[in-house]
Amino acid sequence: MSQLLTTDVVSPPQRAAFWTDLICATYVKLECDPLEKGSGFAGSILRHQLPGLDVSVVKSRSQRVMRTPRTISTASDDYFIVSLQTHGGGTIIQDGREAVLSPGDFAIYDSTRPYTLRFDDDFGEIVLKMRGDHLRSLVRDTHKLTATTVCGRTGAGRLLIEMINTLQTEVDSLVPASAGAVAEGIVNLLVAGLRSLPACRNVEPSTMSAYHVARIRRCIDERLQDPTLTIESIASSLHMSPGHLHRLFKSEPQSPSQYLWGRRLDQCSRDLLDPRRARASVAEIAFNWGFNDAAHFSRAFRDRFGCSPREWRASGGTRQADLVHAGDQLTAGGV
Repeated sequence: MSQLLTTDVVSPPQRAAFWTDLICATYVKLECDPLEKGSGFAGSILRHQLPGLDVSVVKSRSQRVMRTPRTISTASDDYFIVSLQTHGGGTIIQDGREAVLSPGDFAIYDSTRPYTLRFDDDFGEIVLKMRGDHLRSLVRDTHKLTATTVCGRTGAGRLLIEMINTLQTEVDSLVPASAGAVAEGIVNLLVAGLRSLPACRNVEPSTMSAYHVARIRRCIDERLQDPTLTIESIASSLHMSPGHLHRLFKSEPQSPSQYLWGRRLDQCSRDLLDPRRARASVAEIAFNWGFNDAAHFSRAFRDRFGCSPREWRASGGTRQADLVHAGDQLTAGGV
């Protein structure tokens, strides 16, 4: 689903304040200081929503955007946001680093810590927003990768940008099941780009350890629907002790249990959006993927996706009601 948000719907003197409300509703709570004072400010956000991933195209005038300790203290948001510069220049400052972006470059920043975005001239960017726990489950030491420029003209960075550019023309024709696969592909390319950074080039685990971790994950994936599956039973089936299994995962972003329950929740989230499972109840879907307690499933789902399973299904995997409501209030009542 796509949604266009623009300052054109309010009078010029109101646009800067209206823009701040739009970016807060779309991303996280922020402070925005337009560098072009007066009534000349303008901005737009074309938002595409995929399961587990928001993709938006931003065009705006010069500004400085800040995520401050004060705005962090008033919310519990935990997202990674990716800025892919399309025209003009941008600077991202976080964790003592400064990423200067030219068209084709991208960098990530973490909503749980202060950051500053600076755009000295008119600019355009594609912004990805994903759950913080999701990226941390795929990449170690994410705090070392923020505000670090990734070149989008070669390698995985170029593939990521090409995929997103193609997505923009096709996103509204995607069925929910396909949209989930596309979102996963975008995230995989993002991870590949981040792993090209020097800070991510850690000592690789031994070939034998990597082999065993792959075996364990494959065993979990094959038995996700088994409600009796435990780490102990996985270890037994692979002829190793539970302690040894946990040691093999010591250098991995997730523990074996986190991987198991995360995979189950992801499969449930997809089934909730699948038109072929529209007649299945939430409980049926949960039990089909190895959950045996509806209350535990509901709590775990909310922790991972930020809403209940029923809200996820009703909204097509995205939570846009707050944004639409905020936009309606602003348009009707002014800023």
